[in-house]
Amino acid sequence: MATPHLRIQVPPIDDDHKTTTSQWLDNPDHGPYLLKLARDTIISGESPTKALDYAVRAAKSFERFPSPGVELPMSLHMVAAIYCRLGQFDEAIPVLERSIKVVERRNEPDHALAKYSGYMQLGDTYSMLGQLDRSISCYEAGLMIQTHALSDSDPKVAETCRYLAEAHVQAMQFEEAKKYCKKTLDIHKQHSPPASPQEATDRRLMALICEALGDSESALEHLVLASMAMIAHGHDAEVAAIDVSIGNIYATLCRFDEAIFAYQKALTIFNSTKGDSHLSVASLFIRLAELYNRTGKTREAKSYADNALRIYLKPPEGSTDEEVSSGLVEIAAVYEAGNEAEAFGVLQRAVKVVERGGGGRAAAAGIEAQMGVMFYMMGKYGEARRVFERAIGRVRGGKKGALFGVVLNQMGLACVQLYKIEEAVRVFQEARVVLVEHYGVYHSDTLAVSSNLAAAYDAMGRVEEAIEILEDILKVREEMLGTANPEVDEERRRLEELLKEAGRAPNKKAKSLQNLLASQSLRMKKQVAATKIWSGGFSFRA
Repeated sequence: MATPHLRIQVPPIDDDHKTTTSQWLDNPDHGPYLLKLARDTIISGESPTKALDYAVRAAKSFERFPSPGVELPMSLHMVAAIYCRLGQFDEAIPVLERSIKVVERRNEPDHALAKYSGYMQLGDTYSMLGQLDRSISCYEAGLMIQTHALSDSDPKVAETCRYLAEAHVQAMQFEEAKKYCKKTLDIHKQHSPPASPQEATDRRLMALICEALGDSESALEHLVLASMAMIAHGHDAEVAAIDVSIGNIYATLCRFDEAIFAYQKALTIFNSTKGDSHLSVASLFIRLAELYNRTGKTREAKSYADNALRIYLKPPEGSTDEEVSSGLVEIAAVYEAGNEAEAFGVLQRAVKVVERGGGGRAAAAGIEAQMGVMFYMMGKYGEARRVFERAIGRVRGGKKGALFGVVLNQMGLACVQLYKIEEAVRVFQEARVVLVEHYGVYHSDTLAVSSNLAAAYDAMGRVEEAIEILEDILKVREEMLGTANPEVDEERRRLEELLKEAGRAPNKKAKSLQNLLASQSLRMKKQVAATKIWSGGFSFRA
């Protein structure tokens, strides 16, 4: 059966070429020449479209005059690479599949290498399209070819295993990632001297995986060994980055003194290598401030936050608006935890930075949502409602994510506190629709908004509608949590109260708002706490 020819639309030849397409294709010497032209065009930074023209013609020439070498798959790899550079990933996939097929039945070392390269490049392309499962399958196929051609312990196999480990981390498949990372580490230990930079790099990845699996002690062990290796080779910047990771784990374990020591070590190195006004230094100031806040040392926390703010107010050249706005939001969180009035001013400045850099409405809305939460916690419900309304207005006309529903819910809570119950009902209804769309009816956030809507209905005297919602909530919570759970007991008690109320005379009065707010106080606090976390992610939290 004849092998099908490459089906690629060939761009027209440039005007300065005096030879026709058929003449180019009829000369077997033109394939290597066109491939070299394509490489030179890419290296020189000229038009990728021109390079694609040369690469396509080279591939067609090699296909017309087949050879036992790997010129055809090499030219196809280049065609696919240029398509990817142009952002045309869907066009690159069939080209790469073709490059694998043309060497599928050949077992010479060069063909095995070409097949390996094709699978790895195809995996990268699928990864760029977000198709991680297909990407990993391609990498695994490449690893099998490489292992068969070389050996299980070849250093090049270690690099592919590391690639696979990183891909599994990206796909949140940490057990598989650990397996490949361990193989990488074992090979590097076999072929490299003790405490080599390669081993240190592997251990940093293994620490990330172990931490994701909840094994903090193993993660610390790998990071300490990686730090020792980097110190031995004089890689100070890497040592500082590892110390930051060590500090993060200690902070997670509530071993605050050790975390502070690790951060201080990293801070000393960054000060000497990057300068005292670098954003890396400011980031460590924020981490130290957060730690001191957690240990109740508000004076030290404010001092470090002030030092970080000094840097972010005059950021070094090359800093992005996103980095600056994210840092300002983190500083505001430190001030907020210490009940410092500066928090609002810092957040307002963060909004201006986002607007100045054209960072998008969603980013500014997220920062304003955090301001609204702060107003709410301070009991300034009118200000909170206005800020939430402004944040909602920023994103209402664009794409709405689940966080849009969260902010709507918070605005509804502020309306309840202001006795604007009809407005609260409208806002809760919209929030519920958004969260059902993004999370589904069984998600805890959707259930919380539904519970708030039921409470607002009750306050308006719409008891039957409130009962209907509470019956649905109780059924879901019983299925998810069991009948003996405290949250289920609370929902059951509320439903029983409403059922009793519904059995009264038709002219019954609605439950007083004072009682409603008292019964909902705990729920509202939970909602506020949750939104503080979500609004951080909504506004470039690092």
